[in-house]
Amino acid sequence: MSDDAKDAGLVAMISSILGGNRRAEAASPPPLADFMPVAPTAAPAADVAADLAEIPEAESPKLQDASDQAVAAPKPVAPGPPLTPDGKRLLPAEVIADLVLGELRKIEDFPASGVSVTVYGYRHWNAMITFAPFSTTFQNATRFRQALPDLVFKLRRFVELEI
Repeated sequence: MSDDAKDAGLVAMISSILGGNRRAEAASPPPLADFMPVAPTAAPAADVAADLAEIPEAESPKLQDASDQAVAAPKPVAPGPPLTPDGKRLLPAEVIADLVLGELRKIEDFPASGVSVTVYGYRHWNAMITFAPFSTTFQNATRFRQALPDLVFKLRRFVELEI
């Protein structure tokens, strides 16, 4: 096989991976009867690539469908979690466990994996931390377990366990 045939094959494979001309066609919005699209309906891939090469990546505009902007209604604001009469948020055990784990991850030398937090109880909920074998040292695990009650005490002032 000649070098030219290999090069043509590589170019074809790369363009099929990157989308070739289909990428430029997909970026153009579908024509609507009462709406004129802002972007050109067909642009050669070479012109689009040359335009993108001139624009720094931090300043490049995002391709958006103009039809999405015209048709999209404002999204309703999702209500926050319900509150108790004393102003605490009612959250399920999994969310509270994620909060506890997130706060523990701020401690120095906390393992990236192999840690599990379980939230249990009702009115005065509590949390338990477990470590997978070889995820941390005994001294660090002891340090994290000693930090857990203080963290739970602080979180109880703001969060109540949802049943």
